[in-house]
Amino acid sequence: MKIEDKNILRNKIWKKIYENNLSLRKNGDYGKIPNFKGKVEAAKLLRNTKEWKNSKIIFCSPDSAQAPVRKFALDDNKNLIMASPNLTNGYLFLDGKNIKNTDEAADNKKAFKYQSKIDKYPKIDLVIEGSVAVDRKGHRIGKGKGYGDREIKDLYEKSLINLNTPIITTIHKLQLVDYVPTEKHDMKINMIVTNENVLRINNK
Repeated sequence: MKIEDKNILRNKIWKKIYENNLSLRKNGDYGKIPNFKGKVEAAKLLRNTKEWKNSKIIFCSPDSAQAPVRKFALDDNKNLIMASPNLTNGYLFLDGKNIKNTDEAADNKKAFKYQSKIDKYPKIDLVIEGSVAVDRKGHRIGKGKGYGDREIKDLYEKSLINLNTPIITTIHKLQLVDYVPTEKHDMKINMIVTNENVLRINNK
């Protein structure tokens, strides 16, 4: 596997999303996690899963595609741990029970205004990451900066998640591919939610 293989796949997905008019960004998603049309539908499907309903503490990436997920978490009075963009300021802790403006709090540029200070992060019930492409074996690639892998690895190292924790991505169905090239440090997911369906993966 070469880094070039991942970049070829990224560019293929970015091009496909753009050419099918599926991006919510005027100039497309090149270099970014796709902010896709259908992200609300994917978030609604996730919200109806047993994994979501059984969760109280959710970790979510700061990507625009996952904004509806963050909003639903706060709407449902869950505790939300959100990675700051590019991990510049670590993680933010938001208590859904104390937030009324969930639209603004779910915005990755405004969430910091609503964060609560805590001494120790609690165990996490659910992890949601953004992706550029994923396959049915749970392999994923992001935009190429490694933030998603670092976040998941960090949560494992802090013992905030374990092998039984659902690690989920919400994507457009066009981002689900037959094969994603991988490297040793790549972290796998175990659940995929597209704008149309839910796919659970057994990685054990």
